[in-house]
Amino acid sequence: MEEKQEIQVIHSWSAPRSLSTSLMYSFAQVTGVDRPYREELLSKMDSDVNQVVKDVIFGPGVKRYRYCKHIANQHVPGLTNEVMKKGKHFILIRNPLDILPSFDKVIPTSFLELGLAGLVSIYSELCELGSPPPVIDAAELQEDPEAVLHGLCEDLDIPFQKSMLKWEAGPKLVDGIWAPWWYKSVHKSTSFKSAAVYPSPFPSQLFDLLEQSLPFYNMLKRQTRRTSSFLKYPLPPPSLPVPANEKLLAWVGDELVPREAAKVSVFDSVVQGGDAAWEGLRVYNGKVFKLDEHLDRLFDSAKALAFSNVPKREEVKKAIFKTLISNGMFNNAHIRLTLTRGKKVTSGMSPAFNLYGCTLIVLSEWKPPVYDNSAGITLVTATTRRNSPNNLDSKIHHNNLLNNILAKVEGNLAKADDAIMLDHDGFVSETNATNIFLVKKGRVSTPHADYCLPGITRTTVMDLVVQENFVLHERRISLSEFHTADEVWTTGTMGELTPVVMIDGRVIGNGEVGPVTRRLQNAYKILTAELGEPIPTYTGT
Repeated sequence: MEEKQEIQVIHSWSAPRSLSTSLMYSFAQVTGVDRPYREELLSKMDSDVNQVVKDVIFGPGVKRYRYCKHIANQHVPGLTNEVMKKGKHFILIRNPLDILPSFDKVIPTSFLELGLAGLVSIYSELCELGSPPPVIDAAELQEDPEAVLHGLCEDLDIPFQKSMLKWEAGPKLVDGIWAPWWYKSVHKSTSFKSAAVYPSPFPSQLFDLLEQSLPFYNMLKRQTRRTSSFLKYPLPPPSLPVPANEKLLAWVGDELVPREAAKVSVFDSVVQGGDAAWEGLRVYNGKVFKLDEHLDRLFDSAKALAFSNVPKREEVKKAIFKTLISNGMFNNAHIRLTLTRGKKVTSGMSPAFNLYGCTLIVLSEWKPPVYDNSAGITLVTATTRRNSPNNLDSKIHHNNLLNNILAKVEGNLAKADDAIMLDHDGFVSETNATNIFLVKKGRVSTPHADYCLPGITRTTVMDLVVQENFVLHERRISLSEFHTADEVWTTGTMGELTPVVMIDGRVIGNGEVGPVTRRLQNAYKILTAELGEPIPTYTGT
């Protein structure tokens, strides 16, 4: 007879119908909810849950590891917290789309019976104890059981064994007396069965329950090892340019939601056709710089695009301020303000389908200027020409940015910071993201806003040029004039006033930031410190 020893407990937490029995056969605790087998269960097993924990879960055994399968609803009040503190835990989840159609074959379906809220609670409790549990998804387990189990064992610091992938068909001694109600399908299996390629029609009567449960599933899904069903390899979480932006709140529609929940409907016009207008704003020392000018342009764009049911100006301002205040963003922050035509009643191009009103999005991030404003940037000239007013007027600040993006692709491939875009006659219009200026013999020039967006930062800098007593020309400018300029800079809310030190391999001036550029940068810095609409509640501390 083998001698009993202290064992290491592996706790599996799941909801019913989640492949948990296929994953491991183990002991399941008594639940206080009625079941078809309730009387039989209580008559044959100890009803003192804490005694069961002591004797059955943590009692000595002949094997080093003990797998204990827990159903989320069995984490009942009065259960000793030793279960949570001792052993190693993981959570198994399954999409309610896959669970619900078959659930009520055993018991009536309800939100509580699904157990997803309980799993979220268990995950939170384990995190508070300092031991965030690994989370695996049943769909990924079915698709590639060896990879998922190997990763799980690695996370639990236990050896992976090939034997975990196979078992004999039929009932098991460890099934428990509930097996006749729940285990009929798994008793026919010998391994993890691949999911059906195409699902059965989803029962319409369960749609409300699906909507209630999906947010809890998605909350846990975000904690799984990052994989893609389209790309058959692990996708590690990308690092953010500013890590603090991982925990932010965004305004979508009429509410603030966490970053991962900040989504619009697939029926929204911005998804259906890039049908939206946007603005970029900056926050300096508790004030939003040029807020009214940006809102003027937003509403002009919405009018030019014939939006209807547009939110009022004060409503937009309140949404901006609520977003900034909730995130504690009072300085060195950038706002991406978007107004879409709104959600459609059915997919299609026609604005006649937009019957819900506009969708407002306020995305605020910690974001320093996106270019090197000290040493300068390099530009190349793109072959992609800037849109003509004959096609799509750039004075409408719209979200259909493919024209700019194609030019940016060229810039990226050339290892440049951005790309210059020419108009249809070959004159310089702007870059893919900013307006552009040059200095030659002390005179400042910038292209006409015939093809380019007349940017608000552009207008501000033009005013500063005059204020600083430089001569300013707004005119057609050829590419060679930029190649031979004494100084060049770009302007935009994202980057402010950015020196350009090289274009198409030509060094601009002496390759350093010029005196006119420096002077205007300083003037711009003073202006942003002085002007702007104060954020309510900001006290300067």
